[in-house]
Amino acid sequence: MYTIGQVAEMFDLPVSTLRYYDKQGLFPGLERASGIRRFGDTELEALRVIECLKKAGMEIKDIRLFMEWCAEGPSTYPKRKAMFEERKAHMESEIAKMNRAMDMLKFKCWYYEQAIQDGSEDRLKALIPDNLPKEVKDIYDNAHAQ
Repeated sequence: MYTIGQVAEMFDLPVSTLRYYDKQGLFPGLERASGIRRFGDTELEALRVIECLKKAGMEIKDIRLFMEWCAEGPSTYPKRKAMFEERKAHMESEIAKMNRAMDMLKFKCWYYEQAIQDGSEDRLKALIPDNLPKEVKDIYDNAHAQ
């Protein structure tokens, strides 16, 4: 069993966040000893899932719904799976957007490195978009994809 302070340190979260999660009903089986919250393995695993879902853009109300489904038992497996499938699709879309942004950064780093070497952008402007080196064209194309 762990104290709220220990869990906060383990997950690099403020204690206030853990208290908020508890007040929102995200730790339904949380034990208390003399009013002090005691986190066990079940709560730690729940917190891992909560943090994953938050990072995936899910709101607390939807995370609470997920936790309620967990408490309801196996009949909610399809709902839970669908929730994770939707979050997975959302994250894949976000990752694709981030990869396009990263490719734009890579392209601009290459571009300005070349401009520094050349002393101007004239040669580079003539290369864009069809005459870029293949590896640069690939990142350029991804960065400019819709």
